[in-house]
Amino acid sequence: MDKPQIILHIQKSLNYTLFDAKWIPSSAKFVVLGNHARGTGAIQIYEVSHGDVALVKEVEKSKGFKCGTFGASKLQERYLATGDFDGKMHIWNLEQPELPIYSVKGHKEIINAIDGVGGLGIGEGAPEIVTGSRDGAVKVWDPRQKNEPVATMEPGEGQDKRDCWAVAFGHAYNQSDRCVCAGYDNGDIKLFDLRNMQLRWEKNVKNGVCGLEFDRKDISMNKLAAATLESKFHVFDMRTQHPIKGFASVTEKAHKSTVWGVKHLPQNRDIFMSLGGNGSLYLWKYSYPHQRVEKDSEGREAGVPGTVNLLQNITMTTQPISSLDWSPDKEGLCVCTAFDQTLRVLVVTKLNRA
Repeated sequence: MDKPQIILHIQKSLNYTLFDAKWIPSSAKFVVLGNHARGTGAIQIYEVSHGDVALVKEVEKSKGFKCGTFGASKLQERYLATGDFDGKMHIWNLEQPELPIYSVKGHKEIINAIDGVGGLGIGEGAPEIVTGSRDGAVKVWDPRQKNEPVATMEPGEGQDKRDCWAVAFGHAYNQSDRCVCAGYDNGDIKLFDLRNMQLRWEKNVKNGVCGLEFDRKDISMNKLAAATLESKFHVFDMRTQHPIKGFASVTEKAHKSTVWGVKHLPQNRDIFMSLGGNGSLYLWKYSYPHQRVEKDSEGREAGVPGTVNLLQNITMTTQPISSLDWSPDKEGLCVCTAFDQTLRVLVVTKLNRA
């Protein structure tokens, strides 16, 4: 019993499809995003108190919401950026959510994924939001600039358009460096260097990439986790890029189903949860090798992958887990959504013994 335990603390059944949930920073509240059967969008704010969740506020919008992030917001403001089914990116003041404080028709089709950086007192540099869409484009937005993205990564004329399923910021460890990673339905992972505006690395992992996350956004790139179809996830060591082999990685099979995402514990970047298409959550620990770098026969540096160990798992439903968010303030507390239209608050104990 010394290993971490995953405890289902609260569950609440709702009347719409849940796609994303995020803790509101420095609070006991979280926001849930989704879409109603009639095609409209839902934003609900809940507060955890006395072993239950209470609905604090809810608004309905014309189009369903797929994803959200607080990552580009100031801690004092706690503005939520969302991507919707119509390709629009909005920023909301949740105190007055009647009208967005920023709105742009960023994509021709649904925004599948969104991430933010430069806010919440985490990392350096300007606030930016990245969106990835079914239209094949990945766009970076500065919320201080209207209408036009500050960067666009999309296929050129005559090139295949692939559905972008996942985006993540990383490498934001000073005022000018920053990377965006994007994952696509054909298994492509592309790493864009925003400082030099160029493609830094690409790899095909053979299965559609459902989720991407750096273990930390605000440090020099350390690890990148990629969740895919066919029950697999990959963890890349991003410290050493070999000119031919790229980044070293470890691959693990999990969930006997699609891995919908990988979420790192904010208080310990080597512990992460994977989200299963079969309604399960797996808690993992990454261990580094004795030596992270080795030299090849020509004296070029190559990374050495680590190993992952399963610490604990729980199965809560038969439907896919669509999102999970760790509380940035209370270690081990997390909220997750699933396609059984249920939100769940979980507590993971004994993480310091992992």
